[in-house]
Amino acid sequence: MKLAILGGGGFRVPLVYGAVMRDQGTQRVDQVSLYDVAPGRLDAIGQVLRQLGEEQEQPPRVETTTDLNVALEGADFVFSAIRVGGLEGRTADERVALDLGLLGQETTGPGGLAYGLRTLPTAVQIAERAALMCPQAWVINFTNPAGMITEAMQQILGQRVIGICDSPIGLGRRAARALGHDPDRTSVSYAGLNHLGWLTGLGHDGRDVLPELIQDDQLLATIEEGRLFGAEWIQALGCLPNEYLYYYYFTRDAVRSIRGGAETRGEFLLSQQRTFYDAVAARPGTALAQWRQVRQERDATYMKEGRTAEESRDAADIAGGGYEGVALAIMAAITRNERATMILNVRNGATIPGLPPEAVVEVPCTVDADGPHPLATAPLPGDQLGLIQQVKAVEQLTIQAAGTRSSALAVKALALHPLVDSVNTARTLLRGYRSRLPGLDSLLD
Repeated sequence: MKLAILGGGGFRVPLVYGAVMRDQGTQRVDQVSLYDVAPGRLDAIGQVLRQLGEEQEQPPRVETTTDLNVALEGADFVFSAIRVGGLEGRTADERVALDLGLLGQETTGPGGLAYGLRTLPTAVQIAERAALMCPQAWVINFTNPAGMITEAMQQILGQRVIGICDSPIGLGRRAARALGHDPDRTSVSYAGLNHLGWLTGLGHDGRDVLPELIQDDQLLATIEEGRLFGAEWIQALGCLPNEYLYYYYFTRDAVRSIRGGAETRGEFLLSQQRTFYDAVAARPGTALAQWRQVRQERDATYMKEGRTAEESRDAADIAGGGYEGVALAIMAAITRNERATMILNVRNGATIPGLPPEAVVEVPCTVDADGPHPLATAPLPGDQLGLIQQVKAVEQLTIQAAGTRSSALAVKALALHPLVDSVNTARTLLRGYRSRLPGLDSLLD
């Protein structure tokens, strides 16, 4: 099979290749085509993958290309992991909001909407090209904001586009380990949107064991979410929130922490990755060793604004991998009919009452040769449903704004986001993004 990876010069691509390389099942990927618009980054990651391949007898063949048609032609699966505007764009997403005292984060709040506005046109163009070049392929979307981008691509390709994220999966596994259970022998009840959902149940031996964790302050203190939100707030909610809900429940704290740091997450990654790509260009023979060292530093500092200086990220999270394993499981389930259950971003239908049927939601699904099938979810309480209804409405407005090149709709989307406190602030935000991001300015009227 052929796998096309769009955004093939991205730093996390070797994680996907490593997962593909370890797959020894039938109908495995034997060709990987990396596509990117940045030749230097593409060459660097190509070097990392080839050196990874030297650790196995028959690794998948790797090709690199700056021609989208070449990458897509004949592909069985397409992984879309693009970053329109690069990390320079991400730093603007963060700083424009922070300068106004608002949350500056890649996917949540105004930064996520700015990221979506400049990414949506490219994502739609990719979907249109895939419909021509590989109409039978399954597209697995890694590109953030994942729910928004997946929903826009589904307007072209239907349900053959699946969005994935490792955050809810990690949450379920942490909860199971805290209780001493094998994560692979537990089931999860989870519902929401990408980066905006709640773990509401954890099944083990036919019963829900999540209340045992929620009621135990000491056990909660052993997991990231327990330390992030505190036992008192988790017990008040009666469920475990996704880590990204920290930005909604503790907005002032998050903004204060990010503004108090020497640099934003985007600025840290921009500096780190510039150094990495320059080093690989200078010493290509050390590409894999350098990538592994930088990856360890990157993972250890993830969401550090929610931790004290003395706290570190769980070692099991860093070592356990994430979305690349989900992607491989999807491929195995579809190509080999290896039925599996996982949390994915898919079309809602009637899964979460109160949301439009076309809305992309993040829920547990069974996956087989016919693709994902969302599982029924329990009704969400009013506070949770109201929040995701508002954010989903904002996402859909953003999709409309990008599709119609409407500045007015872009302002409306920003103004209606729960983390933006004024219509005038929304107007100031859009002016700031347009001045910092010339590419965005050309996409709106």
